[in-house]
Amino acid sequence: MTERFVCLVSDRRERAERLARGIALVLPCRVIEPGAALPPGSPAAFVVDIAADRAEAEGSAWIERLAALIRGSAMPCLYLARGNGAQNAAARRLFGDPVVVDPRGSVGIVPTLLRLVEEAQAKAAKAAKSGAPEESRSDPRARVGAATRVVTRMFDAAAAGRPPSPTEAEEGTAIVLDTVSEIGIRAWLDLVWRHDILVYQHSLSVAGFAAAFAADLGFSRADRERLARAALLHDVGKALIPLDILNKPGPLTPDEMAVMRGHADLGADLLARNAAFGPDILDVVRHHHERLDGSGYPAGLKAARIGDLVRLVAICDVHSALTERRVYRAPMTHAEAFAIMEAQAGQLDPDLLRAYRPVVARAAAGEPGHAVAPAAAGR
Repeated sequence: MTERFVCLVSDRRERAERLARGIALVLPCRVIEPGAALPPGSPAAFVVDIAADRAEAEGSAWIERLAALIRGSAMPCLYLARGNGAQNAAARRLFGDPVVVDPRGSVGIVPTLLRLVEEAQAKAAKAAKSGAPEESRSDPRARVGAATRVVTRMFDAAAAGRPPSPTEAEEGTAIVLDTVSEIGIRAWLDLVWRHDILVYQHSLSVAGFAAAFAADLGFSRADRERLARAALLHDVGKALIPLDILNKPGPLTPDEMAVMRGHADLGADLLARNAAFGPDILDVVRHHHERLDGSGYPAGLKAARIGDLVRLVAICDVHSALTERRVYRAPMTHAEAFAIMEAQAGQLDPDLLRAYRPVVARAAAGEPGHAVAPAAAGR
């Protein structure tokens, strides 16, 4: 059996030697400097001790390749912060969503690393037991394909008048959470947007934003699952909207808009037929288009009547809608979209918007610019 080891990447030799001695108490550790060849074999995890903002500013091709490898694999990554928010933000832009720790509390580094490795091993064992193909367990592209198939089946069931399978909803949620955690929101969006099935693409994009947002907010695994599942299901009612309205390239007439807006109630009523979908999920599906100032639909709810889960998904939904290609308009950049969202602070929760800004920054990393005029957030 190939020996599993921790790959410690550091630009500080003496510190790396001390860290390696601690890590070696639980797993073999191999140390490399930036620019060096990666050690042969399959690392169990990476520990990164690099000044990420400097590497990002200098455009290090080696750092970019390392970051792409980590984002595109199932290997856990522990990033050692250098004491400021800019470093942490740069690390997340480069490496996805690593676990960030303060190296000044070095006593916590080894236990945290051991926990990450054990969680990754448990996840791999569970996937192996389920009989999932090896490719779908290791290749993010295959996992996004699997998630797209899950969403397709859920929408097919809804179109036939049946509630989606709760088991499939859980399966899709797990794929989103695990993959976004491993490769980051930017890489998730890049993969999701390769699938040219717009309504499914939107569901996966919103769920990805929700997974990244929940992680930033420090949610427990159970709460992250709840938010991501609600986001994945939020638009299931669109399966019951006629395609000529759903995919109309021009503006909708008032009558068509009324039909389109019916998707929120249709989706919630459909899910309500299966008790496995609790009231929190139904609340999101029915009310994700409500706005704090009462201008939303279907009930025109205001402020305190709009739950926290709905507020979270509404932000992710608007962000996703503005930055996706739609049949009736071109996509915006993430910066353009967030500027519009901030201007809608009377409609979207302003405190949550501020907390959401890092997700926008990571989603925007490396995106090409789009010169477009502001547009409505979507249908």
